[in-house]
Amino acid sequence: MAKVDAHMIAARARDAGRLGIDTEFMGEGRYRSLLCLVQVAVDDGDGAADVWVLDPLDRDGFDPAPLAELLADPAIEIVLHAGRQDVALLRRVWGTTITNVFDTQIAAGFAGMRAQIGYEGLLSELLGVRLQKSASFTKWDARPLSPEQAEYAREDVLHILQATDALKDRLERSGRLEWAQEECRVLETITDDRDVDAVFERLPRIAGLDGGVRAIARELVAWREETAREQDKPVSSVLQDAALVEIARRKPKSMERLSQIRGLHEGTLRRRGKWILDAVERGREQPPIPTTSERSPGPSPKDAPLIALSEALVRAHALSSGLAYELLATRADLQAVVTAVREGLTEPDVRTLRGWRRELVGDELLALLRGERVLCVGDGLRLDVTAR
Repeated sequence: MAKVDAHMIAARARDAGRLGIDTEFMGEGRYRSLLCLVQVAVDDGDGAADVWVLDPLDRDGFDPAPLAELLADPAIEIVLHAGRQDVALLRRVWGTTITNVFDTQIAAGFAGMRAQIGYEGLLSELLGVRLQKSASFTKWDARPLSPEQAEYAREDVLHILQATDALKDRLERSGRLEWAQEECRVLETITDDRDVDAVFERLPRIAGLDGGVRAIARELVAWREETAREQDKPVSSVLQDAALVEIARRKPKSMERLSQIRGLHEGTLRRRGKWILDAVERGREQPPIPTTSERSPGPSPKDAPLIALSEALVRAHALSSGLAYELLATRADLQAVVTAVREGLTEPDVRTLRGWRRELVGDELLALLRGERVLCVGDGLRLDVTAR
């Protein structure tokens, strides 16, 4: 792969005020994904873009510092498509922050296009461009890259700046550009760092265990994360969740006891048994970990028609506003709202009840569930909402 001048690319992007970017990575069989390629696009001044494919695996020939500094500059718009993984990877590997993000997949939902639209569909609908996409599933960590791989990577950003212009035209006409930009800002904090306490709290059945067992489980989680990180292996290949919780419950003190626990393979016992027992012993010495909070009321079978009614209201507003429904609420959001109203609890902290979403549909949703609004079928099979 030809050497590139990162300083020159950064200077070009500063002059243009924006940079299109995409990544290729390999996550299979690793603790965290390996960044394999970075593709960048800069306006060429004639309505198209110049594209460079950068190789972060070339330790001697590529210095990302100028581009890392560019990503952190709030004066430069960073354009991506479905960029959660890209942002997380670049923040970690390049040691930078990323600001002023514009994600074309997110923005498309505000422009009346379907949520989670793929890059091919976006370009087809906005620009009439069709991509080959012939190297979707390929070993991006293999070197040298084939011409097919290089072309695939290049195409992933070749039209993204043009698509952004087309999207912004639609959003400005509908008055939704600021909403889309606000939604894109959420990506700036995305990370693929694994927090031990967060992983611990997600273990199956962990909330129902006593404090001493929870302390052992937490120590096992910390050991598993460190082992997986050092060996660059998926955490599940070190120790499965179900086996980890069962080990914490039984508190084995010997290899014999440990071998009686279901889900522990012979290879795991042979390679890691001693370290598992050491972690159990360290956990015994830790103070008990109480549950973080009382359990909130769970769903009720009676909620189903209320959730269906709520979804109908949200979908009606999404349709009339030209927005993707998924931008307004998820089923989990609606369940939380219904549960809170049913139990007389404070409003849940869900996005449907925050910011522009609350103004558009959140307040009306609460009024509907309190019996203050009526949802009915009006002319042309349109759903109408009226005061009760």
